[in-house]
Amino acid sequence: MKRHPGHLAVYSALAGLLALSLPAGVLAAEASTAPISVGRVIDDAVITTRVTAALMADPLINSYDFKVSTRKGEILLSGFVDNQAQLDLAIRTARGIEGVTGLQNNVTLKGAPATVGNQVDDGLTTGKVKAALLADPGIRSLDIAVVTRIDTVQLSGFVDSLEQMSRAMAIAAAVQGVRKVDNAMQIKQ
Repeated sequence: MKRHPGHLAVYSALAGLLALSLPAGVLAAEASTAPISVGRVIDDAVITTRVTAALMADPLINSYDFKVSTRKGEILLSGFVDNQAQLDLAIRTARGIEGVTGLQNNVTLKGAPATVGNQVDDGLTTGKVKAALLADPGIRSLDIAVVTRIDTVQLSGFVDSLEQMSRAMAIAAAVQGVRKVDNAMQIKQ
């Protein structure tokens, strides 16, 4: 693959900015999870950035339908997409990124088209779920992505334990307007 000489500088700058913007809790390993170094966290942030950028660069992929998380080089793709062809292309694209060691596909195909009213309601529901997760001190909500599609909430990301995963699912299910909660979360290894 041909690279522009400025790409390394851009990636380095992005990695530095991401490292500075990470909450202190992300950089410290907890007893319930396998230790992870600061360097690994930065490498994962760079991989996430590269995958996201590659998805955005492809005109055949609606990149805003995907959520990308990385832990120890493993990509977790989640979200709702229009069709299988778009999903297959996104998976091939993500696997082709340098540093990706594995890929977990937790993407759901969209059903019926959402109306403008559904989209507004879904945005409000997503906000309510995020607020409820932030309000719970036992949930590391910054590790959990929330996407809503026609009253179905999908939670994704890497969490510390099965208890945290179960608690997040219960919190989301209790939010007014949530009909169903799909679990696309993974426990940190």
